[in-house]
Amino acid sequence: MRIMHDLKIFIAVARLQNLTQVAHQLNLTPAATSAAIKRLEQQVGAELFVRSTRSLRLTKAGDTFLAYCQQGVDQIDEGIRQLQQQRQSFSGQLQLSVPSDLGRNLLLNWLDEFGLLHPDLHLRLYISDRLTDLYKHPVDVAIRYGHLADSSMVALPLCAENYRVLCAAPDYIAQCGELTHPLQLAEHRCLCFMLRDSTHTRWQFRQAGNPLSIDIKGDYISDDGDVVRRWAVAGRGIAFKSLLDVSEDLLSGKLRVLCADWQGESAPLSLLVPGRQQLTPVVMALRDFLTQKLQQQFDKTLATGIRR
Repeated sequence: MRIMHDLKIFIAVARLQNLTQVAHQLNLTPAATSAAIKRLEQQVGAELFVRSTRSLRLTKAGDTFLAYCQQGVDQIDEGIRQLQQQRQSFSGQLQLSVPSDLGRNLLLNWLDEFGLLHPDLHLRLYISDRLTDLYKHPVDVAIRYGHLADSSMVALPLCAENYRVLCAAPDYIAQCGELTHPLQLAEHRCLCFMLRDSTHTRWQFRQAGNPLSIDIKGDYISDDGDVVRRWAVAGRGIAFKSLLDVSEDLLSGKLRVLCADWQGESAPLSLLVPGRQQLTPVVMALRDFLTQKLQQQFDKTLATGIRR
């Protein structure tokens, strides 16, 4: 910041009352030191020094300005020091934006655990499926599904192999019949997720490298992923959910995977920050912590939660 540079030169000149000594002390030329004083005088609209060929002393305006100037520089320096200290420590506030379903049913407990490990860290959690603009909203980190559309953002993978599964409650399957092929979705009630004004009604699958895309009609539609999951658990119909979102329901038997021989579309989970400067030690620690938790959950669900 040039203004800070000029202010510090002014303070040094006011103390030593010698441009040459200040220039030598700050590793500058006398001309550069003099130019800094002139810029500052133009900005404040007053002469700060009385100059002669042999002496240099503060004017009355300069003497008044010096007290405020020193106080302001000290406060700014302290502010910079505090920011640098927070950046290198696990303290201060960390603001997170997480998806509705994943946030409530998995991340909430894990974030509590992470907070206990770092008691000086204050977490502020925003739970929503709407895509948070990290440049406009007071959010440090966003956790989101899907592939990164904004190339200016930095994305760190949390669970890259995650994918969607067809799932329904045992009561629904007992009442409406087993689904053996995705094409049979037309005969069933489908539960749909809506983001903004766009409803996810094209469900994509792959089997042995062969893709299959199906347009479905939803009897129940919500812009909250957790609501769609709750409808599925309640037996309202078939949902097409991220495996991580329904992992606990699959493990408990509240939901069952349908057409397990067909893999749903990819749903990689990532941690997003606006730029690399936001990859602070605490953000990287959070990423490592969540990556381990999510991978364990994903592997456990694949091992015991995929039932037909």
